[in-house]
Amino acid sequence: MALIKQIRQRTGLAIGVIAGGLILFLLGGDLLSPNSSLLNTNQNIVGEIAGEEITLEEFALRVEEFKASFQQRTGRIPSEPEMVSVREQAWQAMIVERVFDEEYEKLGLQVSSQELIDMVQGKNIVPELRAQLTNPQTGQFDKTQLISFLQSLETADPAQQAAWAQQEKLFAQARNRVKYDNLLATSEYATTAEAKLEHKSANSIADATVLFIPYASAIADSEVTISDSELSAYLSKNQEKFKVGNSANLEYVSFSILPSGEDSAAVISRIKELTEGLKTAENDSAFVSQNSETQSPFVTVAPGDQLPASLTTNVAQVVKGETYGPFITANSSYVTYKVTDQYEGTPKMRASHILFGTDGMDDAGKAAVKQQAETVLADIKANGNFAEAARQYGQDGTAQNGGDLGWFAKADFVEPFANAAYAAKSTGLLSNLVETEYGYHIIEVTELPNSTYTKLSVLELELVASDATRNEAFRNADSFAAESGNRNQFTENATDKGFRILQANNVDASSRNLNNIANAREVIIWAFGEASVGEVSSVFELDNSYVVATLVSRKEEGEAKLEDVRDQVKQLVMNDKKAAMIQEKLAGKTTLEEMKAVFPDASLNDVPGLRLSTSVLPGIGFAPKAIGTLFGLKSSGQITKPVQEDIGVIVSKLNSLTPATEIGDYTSYQAQLSQAASQRMTYQIMMALQELAKVKDYRYKYF
Repeated sequence: MALIKQIRQRTGLAIGVIAGGLILFLLGGDLLSPNSSLLNTNQNIVGEIAGEEITLEEFALRVEEFKASFQQRTGRIPSEPEMVSVREQAWQAMIVERVFDEEYEKLGLQVSSQELIDMVQGKNIVPELRAQLTNPQTGQFDKTQLISFLQSLETADPAQQAAWAQQEKLFAQARNRVKYDNLLATSEYATTAEAKLEHKSANSIADATVLFIPYASAIADSEVTISDSELSAYLSKNQEKFKVGNSANLEYVSFSILPSGEDSAAVISRIKELTEGLKTAENDSAFVSQNSETQSPFVTVAPGDQLPASLTTNVAQVVKGETYGPFITANSSYVTYKVTDQYEGTPKMRASHILFGTDGMDDAGKAAVKQQAETVLADIKANGNFAEAARQYGQDGTAQNGGDLGWFAKADFVEPFANAAYAAKSTGLLSNLVETEYGYHIIEVTELPNSTYTKLSVLELELVASDATRNEAFRNADSFAAESGNRNQFTENATDKGFRILQANNVDASSRNLNNIANAREVIIWAFGEASVGEVSSVFELDNSYVVATLVSRKEEGEAKLEDVRDQVKQLVMNDKKAAMIQEKLAGKTTLEEMKAVFPDASLNDVPGLRLSTSVLPGIGFAPKAIGTLFGLKSSGQITKPVQEDIGVIVSKLNSLTPATEIGDYTSYQAQLSQAASQRMTYQIMMALQELAKVKDYRYKYF
């Protein structure tokens, strides 16, 4: 908490709670609960980083740190999809700490207390903090909110203080990473020779005639003989092309637990009965609170908010006191609405604006800004391009949305702005600029004030499988699993009972779906964990089905075996053989026309304006070797040798070549090359250090 004390001493403020937090990691799952079987031993290994084994317990504790911050910030437990993201964030954080901390230490990189203070409340406040603390009226950073956040933190509970301490750590780590990346990125340099080559590639232009002979149409597959020994030899020489990750092939039988016809009829009967009760209920909110299965059975729809789609698609105009429904929703539930009340409340309207900021400017600066705003306003009046102008000139967070402010009450905005907007008698552009403390605004009214509020009582029943339906499906699945001791029995039993066997091939170890079955992670964990090839699983309960699976095969990460990649290898070997056969048939032919006569299905086309820097031939595709060979010709009229590409064989004739002219200054090309290399540097550094650290990820066995 040293940073907090220093901030307090320098500002005279008691440090307060940062309501909203800045940790953007998304968390989920209670890995450290007393009932968790995953932490019964610290021998479970989830990965290795720089030769150090990462235990499941260590990883779970790291996730728990962020989980506490997430819950402090949002006030809720994260969902499972959020959990997927946060585990990846936590893992990457552990890699960065172990891989980069040593690099920082070697270089003497550090973040001082004074620097952290500047990042939190000085002149260089970190973007994460600025994004969280914005004025809703302007969309701009509001430092007064920051001060109020910092006024009570030291007297807050330990969980809130721990969250802030974690933020301090993240700020420092992020700043060190920026320093490290910038240090290496700014060391990038392009030589004059490299700049000349870049200039030559971009400005050397050829006109050519190109003969393209695709493998598929040139020679039939039946004409090519390939032996297993040739496939093995090719794979041995080209293993780098066929690295495989952890994957598995499974077969499974799915037992649906979707609602039956009887289930649907029962729900319809029940909601019709309840609908009649709602019509005559003395207390609508109490009735729906007691009988509805929705989380929000009593809602108020304010001006600008939309009535439920299942209501508006069935009813043109709602009337106070009337009951509508039941209707079926997009989520396959049944819903009835009663308009409990309609009343006039605080008016709301909708508008867009373009802000020309004047914060901190003197009179001369404000005058210049006003003149610019007047010019833009005149252009909009003439051409009607408000949204485009907002994206181009707007200086707050609404610019990217075309200046749209959404629906707002008069009290939501500063007085000059609100008065001008609410004085409008019709939608459209206000004729004059509006000046506020934030600057000059161009305003377009998109919806006039509306003060009608509607209270809805929502009676909703979910259409779900009944206990009887679920029990019957489970009995079938459990019986099938018990009778299927191995894969052969699995197949025999499924065939005898008429169950459809589904295949899921090349399932990635980190996948969460099994074909079109979502949230099937526990099946995949089983396949890559305790399961052996040929084994049959117990019953898995997924979202809408029970599943019994058998593991057909499993591939471990590393070099591919021929049986795993036979089809890909065979195609590549066939292309090589076809290329040799094509070249043999072209031998002795001196013109492209003679060559095309040998292969009538080949294409022969002129390609003007071809640049050395390109790697794609129009109408043909990726062909860098053919393009490079063409530009290697010395004079017009020459023909290249047949060039083998992945898509076929290409022969080109150079009709004319316009070489790049010499220029006096190549610094712009040097700058382009250096900038491009710098932009790639951050990613390349990360990948290189991870490779050197030999990161191994086994989390797929547990999550």
